[in-house]
Amino acid sequence: MPKLVVADPKGKILDHPSLEMVGRLGADVVEVPPEDLLRIPEGTKLFTMPGSRPLAWNRRRREFRPVTRVRIGGRSFACTTVAAFLPPGYTRTLLPAASYPTPQAPLPLWPYGAVGWDGPAFVAAAIRTDPMDHSAARHYDDREVLPRIKARLKQAPANPILRQLVRCATEYHCLAAKNLFLDRWEAPLPVANACNAACVGCISWQPATASPASHERIRYAPSAEDVVEVALPFLTSVPEAIASFGQGCEGEPLLQADVIAEAIRRIRAATDRGTLNCNTNGSLPGRVEQIARAGLDSIRISLNSALGPTYTAYYQPRYYRWEDVRESVRRSKALGLYTTINYLVFPGVTDREEELEELLDLI
Repeated sequence: MPKLVVADPKGKILDHPSLEMVGRLGADVVEVPPEDLLRIPEGTKLFTMPGSRPLAWNRRRREFRPVTRVRIGGRSFACTTVAAFLPPGYTRTLLPAASYPTPQAPLPLWPYGAVGWDGPAFVAAAIRTDPMDHSAARHYDDREVLPRIKARLKQAPANPILRQLVRCATEYHCLAAKNLFLDRWEAPLPVANACNAACVGCISWQPATASPASHERIRYAPSAEDVVEVALPFLTSVPEAIASFGQGCEGEPLLQADVIAEAIRRIRAATDRGTLNCNTNGSLPGRVEQIARAGLDSIRISLNSALGPTYTAYYQPRYYRWEDVRESVRRSKALGLYTTINYLVFPGVTDREEELEELLDLI
């Protein structure tokens, strides 16, 4: 089995000579099934989890144990838990197994996964869920991106969408934003500066008492003209282009359904090329229908669960209910939209039998 990895006080990561890697399913500490392991792909980031102590499997004693200090390479030191952040296209199946001797501040909002060392490589508890390699690090060289950003800004220096995406590409290193400037694949169209949910793991807004959000959402809602100015050149020049409302740097796009619908009508009056997509929480079925009838091609509805209580606990919806989301799924399919679910997988929650049964029923 893969060995436990730990970090020393300076952040150097080392593998333990005898203790084995374990993971966590919800609150349960578990051994890692071999079929759940893969070599970490290019673009994976390794994090330490400050204030925590790793848990490990002691095969000789047949027990899980917390690891406070280790002796590796002739050194004895207090150690910290290590976690893996896999690139898009991979889904973690286990959380890092850690203990916290004292209360700690919330960690930044990243999808921490269980990681270990197996021979010549780090391994993670994960599966590949998207066979496309568009998120591979080798496709994103800022030496190519930055000149294209400058050229594009000269064409529309005051466009609020473009200015937001410059920040996303250069400060947050958002791959979707970079794709806009690289003229390929799927580009974002952020339009919403407000939201009707308060997701526990929202990456664009967090209360002052929580961990800082990893992105700052667009500050001002753009006009339909602003949307067309960014989307139309992309859709008409890029093969198999996708332009998507509802990205990480905004709130809920259905709150800007009037702007989206008008922008779609103007775009479709000029071209039938490309795919117009909306990523949404699906909270407002009437507005889903509004943008669908305007000419939307596809919709991706985000969920963390198909069970109402679990959904509500995470999304903390404002002025809508889980039943509204189900209705949005139904209407999207009935209106002929290419309908997909963006499912937030949380090991120990979404893999419970009752969760899977409800998800299959929804699909």
